[in-house]
Amino acid sequence: MTQDFDVLIIGSGLAGLTAALQLAPQHRVAVITKRELQAGSSGQAQGGIAAVLDAQDSFDAHVQDTLTAGAGLCDLAATRFVVENAPDAIAWLRELGVPFSEEQGQLHLTREGGHSARRIVHATDATGAAVQKTLIERVRATPNITLLEQHTLVDVITSRKLGLPGSQRCLGLYALDEATDSVVTFRAPHTILATGGAGKVYLYTTNPDTATGDGIAAAWRAGCRVANLEFIQFHPPSLNHPHAKSFLISEAERGEGGRLLRPDGSRFMPEHDPRAELAPRDIVARAIDFEMKKHGLDCVHLDISHQSPEFLQAHFPNILATCAQFGIDITRQPIPVVPAAHYTCGGILTDLAGRTDLPGLYAIGESACTGLHGANRLASNSLLECMVFARAAAQAITSQPSSERPALPAWDDSQVTDADEAVVISHNWDELRRFMWDYVGIVRTNKRLERAAHRIALLQTEIQEFYAHFHISRDLLELRNLVQVADLIVKSAQMRHESRGLHYSRDWPERAAPTASTILVPAA
Repeated sequence: MTQDFDVLIIGSGLAGLTAALQLAPQHRVAVITKRELQAGSSGQAQGGIAAVLDAQDSFDAHVQDTLTAGAGLCDLAATRFVVENAPDAIAWLRELGVPFSEEQGQLHLTREGGHSARRIVHATDATGAAVQKTLIERVRATPNITLLEQHTLVDVITSRKLGLPGSQRCLGLYALDEATDSVVTFRAPHTILATGGAGKVYLYTTNPDTATGDGIAAAWRAGCRVANLEFIQFHPPSLNHPHAKSFLISEAERGEGGRLLRPDGSRFMPEHDPRAELAPRDIVARAIDFEMKKHGLDCVHLDISHQSPEFLQAHFPNILATCAQFGIDITRQPIPVVPAAHYTCGGILTDLAGRTDLPGLYAIGESACTGLHGANRLASNSLLECMVFARAAAQAITSQPSSERPALPAWDDSQVTDADEAVVISHNWDELRRFMWDYVGIVRTNKRLERAAHRIALLQTEIQEFYAHFHISRDLLELRNLVQVADLIVKSAQMRHESRGLHYSRDWPERAAPTASTILVPAA
């Protein structure tokens, strides 16, 4: 049985829910997400959303800060488009009732690394959670939005795959329904991939379990180009504790005076960059990595104990409470921190309306490469990008004339059997994440990339055999997607013969000029 909608949205983060709310007045929308609505990365965002709202600030300054962080690879048109639409996006969230932090009746604007002004709108240190809670309440109460949790994307359906005449386009998708353990066929003239990034390809990541690159891999298999996937942002400070699962320590802590220290209490960031702790994330992450390797450290420390307990409770209540759970009193003690994979700056190549190379298929949020982030994302531009491009994609879809809806075949699993070696999937997953961390991490070499490419090729053969012969599961689908994205990350890194932004190679330590985005094109 085929389920029919006007628009299919895969993913329930800020990008997906924004698009759903924008489209619902005129379209029948399905939001399809592989776990619960709140389980993605958006709800874990701490810092905030960047927007020019202060009279002393300017669009030009926000654009320039973004270009500087992006190390010469940001698309100027995309950057200006996002920056200039930021105030309207914030106004929309406030209209929905998002409880942003205020002081004396005005939005409180904080500052983060790489920004030349205070322009970060936030809800204490749990901005993503506050935004997601508000949007989830809204989508649950909005007619025309069908919410389908525990449904994992298998693949998008294209006219070429069905052998239909005419131009290639996206017709819908297959998704695995966890409740029935069966694959459901969804049909719609418009499909939006809002599936997030691929942080789980690395051993240490701030990302939740949902970040397995599903949309990027599916779009690549459907014939879409991807770009700049060598640029994986490692968040400089994440809590270093065996039970903390790389809990992210907000960029805003450094913006409010937090200092990075060696175990002896000495600062080291001024030795690496004149902006010290306010340098962009790539510089801070490499500095921490350098200090840990040079001195044989398990971690470094982030100290904000010079601020009053009242200030910390007001601005960082969740960080304070989480650290306290692990016996760390940040009002008196520094926080042990290490870098962790945090954000996928590249992704599916799109235009300014979120359109991919495949008509009928859109990509927004972290799964997309819009040109905004370049070689390194500026802090708090990501939630902003989610909203601006979700709204742009919704406008583009609304302006499109209706298209034909050909019959779609049901998923055929008549030739497969139950897997008798499911443990191999978990072992392959672990192997992938470990060698990606070792060989394709903060600092890379040609030899390390070659080793990773060799391992990936072996895994791809093994996983494809599983996919072809056994009933699919969410674990198998996620592993298949992660290995595909890992292959694209390595290929992109091998193509870049320089060090720029988040990609640092010992074999190519200098920045080349001029340069361009790394674009990979699928085989016909």
